[in-house]
Amino acid sequence: MQTLYYNGDIITMRKEEDAPEAVLVSEGRIACVGTLKEAEQLCTPETERVDLQGRTLMPSFIDAHGHITMLAQYTDFANLGKCTDFQQVTETLQAYKKEKDIRDGVLMAYGYDHNFLAEQEHPTKAVLDRVSNEIPICILHTSGHMCVANSTLLGECGITKDTPDPEGGKFGRDENGEPNGYIEEVPAMTKVLLFMFSRVKADFGKQMELAQETYLKYGITTVQDGAANQSAFQRLAEVAKEGGFCLDVIAYLLADEAEQTAQAYPAYGNRYCNHLKIGGEKIILDGSPQGRSAWLSKPYEGEETYCGYPACTDEQVKQWVKNSIKAGRQLLAHCNGDAASQQYLDAFSEAASESPENPERIRALRPVMIHCQTLREDQMGEMARLGMIPSIFVAHTWYWGDVHLKNLGPVRGNHISPVKSALDHGLFYNFHQDPPVVEPDMLHTVWCAVNRITRGGQPIGQEQCVSVFEALKGITIHGAYAYHEEDQKGTLEVGKLADLVVLDQNPLKIDKMQIRDIQVLETVKEGKTLYRKAE
Repeated sequence: MQTLYYNGDIITMRKEEDAPEAVLVSEGRIACVGTLKEAEQLCTPETERVDLQGRTLMPSFIDAHGHITMLAQYTDFANLGKCTDFQQVTETLQAYKKEKDIRDGVLMAYGYDHNFLAEQEHPTKAVLDRVSNEIPICILHTSGHMCVANSTLLGECGITKDTPDPEGGKFGRDENGEPNGYIEEVPAMTKVLLFMFSRVKADFGKQMELAQETYLKYGITTVQDGAANQSAFQRLAEVAKEGGFCLDVIAYLLADEAEQTAQAYPAYGNRYCNHLKIGGEKIILDGSPQGRSAWLSKPYEGEETYCGYPACTDEQVKQWVKNSIKAGRQLLAHCNGDAASQQYLDAFSEAASESPENPERIRALRPVMIHCQTLREDQMGEMARLGMIPSIFVAHTWYWGDVHLKNLGPVRGNHISPVKSALDHGLFYNFHQDPPVVEPDMLHTVWCAVNRITRGGQPIGQEQCVSVFEALKGITIHGAYAYHEEDQKGTLEVGKLADLVVLDQNPLKIDKMQIRDIQVLETVKEGKTLYRKAE
């Protein structure tokens, strides 16, 4: 099967000045990128001809970091993302409880953000108890680093006044020391979430289908599951076995279980099997800057000593780094605060010094630092020496830019998501949205990278703006590079997979303030159209 695309703008992502007239796709791969005459010479009578009619064709987008399993599960949860106060939170939960006729199960919701609630604080169990004190209720913060449980759920999980805070997490408490329902960071959240997820009734295959549809409408054909435990990967493998993936899904295994999981599923080790593969391992080193749990080297604005806190000890991180090098598996680390970033860099620097072969091994593995919100200039130089990749959540500038300026002050706040500095240091940066934290809207992310304006309309760190083409690299070829797939994806070149997207406007030609308004008209995976926007 062949398809010829012509009569539109074609962005190859090889060079900004590239302007081929046509792209020919044959059997799922790109067969020609050049003049229309050159492409037509390779056509057959059966070739499908697609007149772009002035629209734009370019490589499809690559999700450099996200959680497709979590996004899938969230399709069955109540969405609190539009709530502006506690009253709307309870009303949304009550409406969901009634709609789903929840009487003897559990109620889960996601998307609340205390930064944008009128009360300017997290809800408590008292707020959720208004909805029900008979069924367990848990609501997840939009960052995924906090949650709130009602009294019933706290009781089911045995969380009481005498329950100590685990290392790397904490339970909110009232003036008497009783748990108030607020729970911060994974070590504290785990028990509650395991209880809830074990009781959620859902069709995972259907959830995954809906999650893939979400990515496709934004032009994305390669996605990530960025923290898969063994049970989560088992479910992914089951979907793959049933032919349930139309996108490429790359799973990063939680480091504590990585070796065990990889041995249990050898068919998926660094190669696709039914569109699923294991890409490496994942660790989490701190929390959320908008939640003030990210680990900083200097205190938060307005604090004398509080800098957030680490999620792991130095010894743990060093051991995970050594394990990844020994196993030959790429390592991803969640690092929002610069202290967490330094902990990760120090572990790799020490490992690099332990053997003459290690520096090259590390560079070959391409370790990734996820988020990089407060990454410092000196740390970028160290990343360059190690061959480490910054995966930057640059949409923070829009979603929480005002919050960062408040929490971090003007100097650090303006330096969040430092893309231009990464570019200047020669780093292969890429962009992500960390779904389900925010929608995987790649063109909005590009808009953020080139404009850097907060939700409140304030410019933030304009010196960190990059050109549109450099921003597009962050969602195409640089994303492919992070996955060791630059020979297959990310640019329009002969022999590469025909993973394509058709846009209604050319991001390189329109006013940069209009980039977020560009519409994805069609998403193509290996020559097959998987999404087409309704007329």
